[in-house]
Amino acid sequence: MTTDEIIALCNQNRPACLDTLSGRVVEYIPGKNQLTMQFEPGLHCCHSVDIVQGGFVTAMLDAAMAHAIMAEEQLRVTVSSIDINVSFLRPTRAGRHTAVGTIVKLGRSVGYARAELYSAQGELTATATSSVYLKRHHTGGVTSHPAN
Repeated sequence: MTTDEIIALCNQNRPACLDTLSGRVVEYIPGKNQLTMQFEPGLHCCHSVDIVQGGFVTAMLDAAMAHAIMAEEQLRVTVSSIDINVSFLRPTRAGRHTAVGTIVKLGRSVGYARAELYSAQGELTATATSSVYLKRHHTGGVTSHPAN
């Protein structure tokens, strides 16, 4: 499967929750085990006027990590978070953001990943690390919910 095909499948089979954040995969770099997603949370995702609620920030980081693993496994895996640790470095405001998910290590049934969230101005607003349970699908079928 080509990189473009993997990106297209990730975007076609994304969970509905990513629609709330206008999330989509924009780049996958297999050699770096890295995947980039763009998001555009609106004011409906905010508190205190334009500050994105922390759960939505976490969801953007989590999606980037899960999609990086799924892309590496050519969408033949279901990813479920075991734990996720988020550091909120500065307010994440409504508008365009980029999340970069990177695979740290993949084992047989557990994987580790990290992610960074950047504002449209390139400011790092949050980071995360996660351990995940991996359920591999050996038939090559695409799951209907690529990220949790």
